[in-house]
Amino acid sequence: MEQLSMNLLGAAFFLYLAATIFYAVSVTGKKWRDKQGQMTGNNWGLLGYISSIIGVVSALGYFFTRWAVAGHAPVSNMFEYTAFFAITLSLAFVILYGIYRVNVLGLITMPIVMLLIAYAAVFSTEVQPLQPSLQSHWLEIHVITTAIGQGILAVSFGAGLIYLLRTIDLKRKGMTKRTFGVEFIMYTLMSALAFILVTNAFGAFDYEANFAYIDENGEPAEKLYELPPLFGPNEGELLTEDRMEPWFEMPDWIVSEDLNTVVWAFGTGLILYALVRLTTRRRVGALLQPLFKSVKPQTVDEISYRAIAIGFPVFALGGLVFAMIYAQIAWTRFWGWDPKEVWALVTFLFYAAYLHLRLNRNWHGEPSAWLAVIGFAIIIFNLIFVNLVIAGLHSYA
Repeated sequence: MEQLSMNLLGAAFFLYLAATIFYAVSVTGKKWRDKQGQMTGNNWGLLGYISSIIGVVSALGYFFTRWAVAGHAPVSNMFEYTAFFAITLSLAFVILYGIYRVNVLGLITMPIVMLLIAYAAVFSTEVQPLQPSLQSHWLEIHVITTAIGQGILAVSFGAGLIYLLRTIDLKRKGMTKRTFGVEFIMYTLMSALAFILVTNAFGAFDYEANFAYIDENGEPAEKLYELPPLFGPNEGELLTEDRMEPWFEMPDWIVSEDLNTVVWAFGTGLILYALVRLTTRRRVGALLQPLFKSVKPQTVDEISYRAIAIGFPVFALGGLVFAMIYAQIAWTRFWGWDPKEVWALVTFLFYAAYLHLRLNRNWHGEPSAWLAVIGFAIIIFNLIFVNLVIAGLHSYA
């Protein structure tokens, strides 16, 4: 059953890939002829939508099959939560696409879903027993509701990015704040891709470096690195022979191996971004811009707003209300200023400010698109950096 669940997730990944290809063909305007006539962009978009729906069904099959195997909702570690986040994003896309029928939204959203699944697969995929503090039905209620809210909010990022690529002149000479912002988004997406590639490359060679160190409680412990250590643990001693020594030693409140992973991701992403720029001699955003020339900016602006208007209350319910109830049960306090709790509050306040500003027409269009992109960046920062790098009660994730 466990293997079946992973096979279903793998099938979903390739269905999302097929959907991306179909949406790409629909957007580029290429047509395919046969005896019956001609496939138009709308036909290709329909194929992409069908592939997306089947992908969601397959992904949900993974989720419920793994639930049956584990005996609890599979949202208790980085692999499970990130995979479920990808599923909720694809489900939210399927619903919103059914309303607006914007093919280019699939061209942006489906690759993000695939990146999230590939990123999740970097972590251990084994079914693990729950820690005592997690053995509560409120875990399922809190985390599932939060992930659904974030998945809906993530659609606003795709729509916001499309708006920026459609309206900002990325071919003009010189760097402005607007062009720099778009290029930085392209760089971060390429960093995610580079991280997946480099992690799988070292994994293929079974790279490991083991350290003895002193943890945040002052106790001796061991830590395993799966990428060459640029940042070592607190008072760390390398135990594995023929491995490079770390360049820097981190304090005990930093999860050093995860910081090392984050730096590897952004460093290799910078190399990949530079190679594309040097090869094409154009901005990465400018390479993609022709795909969006037929997009109506008002439509994607509305999609972005609708996604936030729907996703915000769902996230608030799961990320704050249910989280406080769960925290009281698990740790006997509603709020403790744990890093994860703080960033959940930051996310809530940011999207609340977005909805307030949206009441002013001056914040429609491009300002709204930038806010949608920044909001997604906060979600990803919470998912990756806060979960992995900063030690806290949620570090198990």
